[in-house]
Parts: sequence; structure tokens; C-alpha cells
Amino acid sequence: MSEQPKAVALLSGGLDSMLAAAVAKEQGVHVEGINFFTGFCVEGHTHAIRQKDKDKAKRNNALWSAEQVGIKLHIVDISQEYVGVVTNPKHGYGQNLNPCLDCKGFMVAKAREWMEENGFDFIITGEVIGQRPKSQRRDTFPIIEKESGADDRLLRPLCAKQLPPTLPEREGWVDRERLYDFTGRSRKPQMELAERFGFEEYSQPAGGCCFLTDENFSRKLADLWQARGSKEYDLDDVMLLKMGRHLRPAPNYKLIIAREDGENRFMNGYRKRFHAVRDLDYPGPLALVQGEPDEADLETAARITARYGKGRSAERIRAEITPPGGEPYVTEVAPMPPAQIPEEWHV
Repeated sequence: MSEQPKAVALLSGGLDSMLAAAVAKEQGVHVEGINFFTGFCVEGHTHAIRQKDKDKAKRNNALWSAEQVGIKLHIVDISQEYVGVVTNPKHGYGQNLNPCLDCKGFMVAKAREWMEENGFDFIITGEVIGQRPKSQRRDTFPIIEKESGADDRLLRPLCAKQLPPTLPEREGWVDRERLYDFTGRSRKPQMELAERFGFEEYSQPAGGCCFLTDENFSRKLADLWQARGSKEYDLDDVMLLKMGRHLRPAPNYKLIIAREDGENRFMNGYRKRFHAVRDLDYPGPLALVQGEPDEADLETAARITARYGKGRSAERIRAEITPPGGEPYVTEVAPMPPAQIPEEWHV
């Protein structure tokens, strides 16, 4: 070990991980942050895309958190390796398609690899006993330590006094008496600690940071897997699952219909990959048609798309349909009445 102990802190961009890093830094530990990109983060790019989010901060919250603490941040893309965690979690899913226990173990394992490669001494996380039902429990903490290979080089500063002393504590790299004993779902102790550190702005304390915990997103992902007949996805899939209304009128195809101008602009980048449908006569959404639609399906898609545009009350509209990689053509359709769009079509 170097004369000054060195720790790598997992920074999600939330309050807890920011506080954990700050607690260790306050004790004289050299702390650097690490943030893993999986593609499922809630913040950031979706705010940049959507017009309704135009007033929200366009920032990487992990990078911003590192700046508040005054530490360097390393952002590591693990999206390809992470596919196996999402599609085949050893410990199963939470309430939705969130593989939280497998996720935490995987990320701590990646942090351990980084720690060993860069000559650091231990790992810091912002975990608190009882805060998350799937992964942050007294009985799951040893699983994370063992399966990640971090063992007792994993320090949880916010709840350390509730746990057996770790190597950093036994070696005197940190003073156990200056660590904390937080438990449960209340964030009041964290908010009081944030005030002591002078952190006046931070992500919503009780907010999740992963789309996989969201019921609507998980339902769309499950539908995608069912339609493909296998658990597979890529980053484009993830991005499009975050966008628009999703309707599946038949098993062989699905519509993604933009809800606003920001989504229209973003989805326009996929026109060469999927069938694209838009109303030529009235302002309205762009729709992407995924799957293997036939001519009748595309006409249905055009009618549904017109339903969500300004021409919804018109008798007929001209719809432009562009095949993937092909030339656009125009067809006339009647906008579909809402009563003809059953609830079961909505993914």
C-alpha cells in the first residue's frame, strides 16, 4: 500500500455514493470515483432529447457529484458485458426487470479489477442496510463481497458501524469511529450529513437511477424479448424503449410513436433502420414500425399515427411511409378512431 491509502468509490450520481466518497476523503484517503455506463441510466440524455425536459440540467450526475466532492471520476462503458447481467441474473429480478443484486456484485467486481490494475487499496460504495429491498440487506452484503472478489476490501462508510470491521478499518486507513450507522429507507440522516458537507444540490434522495426499476420500461423490454423469441437487446433498443408510445397491434410488428418534437428529432435518426410513418398534411408525430409488417400492417400503422397528430379529426390524410433504406411513398388513410385502438395494443 502507498503511504496515503487510496480508494475507488462507485459513484452513481445519487446522494449516498457522493456522501460515502466525501466521508472517506475527509479522513485523508485519496479517493477517485468510478461510474459504469450500462445504457439504462435515467438521467442525462433523455433530458437532452425531450422538449418537456428542456429546463432540467443537461449533465452527467456522476461527473457532477465527483466535482462536488472534489475527486477525479473514471467513466467505464460496461454495456456489452452488462447484457448477461440483465438477461440471465443468477439472483433473479426485483419487482420489475431490475437484477439489483447481480448488478451490484458485477459492478463491485469491475471496481475490484480497476482497483488492482491501478494500485488502489479498497472500494467504497454508498450502500445502506435496509434501503433497497433486493440488494441492500444485511444478508445480501456478504454475497456481494464474496461474488465480486472484493471481500473485506469493500467499505460502506454510511452503515459501517452496523457491519463487521473491514480491512481498511482494521489497518487504520479509516477511523471506524468517524464512520456511520445508517439503516432503513429514511434519508433524513443522509440529508443532514449532506448539509454538514455543504452539499446544497443533489439528485432526488429517494429516486432510482436505473430504467430497469421502472414498471413501464420493464414491460416494454419484456415485450421486446417475447417478440424476438429470445432475451437479447442492444443500446439502440434501450434508447428506443425510453422514447414514445409503444403499440403492438399484431405479434409481427410494433409502433413507436413520438410524443413531442424532441422525440421526433431523435427518432428521425432511425428512419433508415425501420419503416417510418408520418402525416404529410398536418403536424404530428413520426412513428417507427419495428418487426416484419406487411402492406396492410403499414396502412394500419399510418392510421394509428394519424390519430396522434393534428389531423386526427380529418376524414383522410396523406401518410408518407419510408421503408428501411428505401424510397418514401404516399398513401391516403383515414385516422383511426380512439375506440378502435384497444388498450391491449399499448405495451
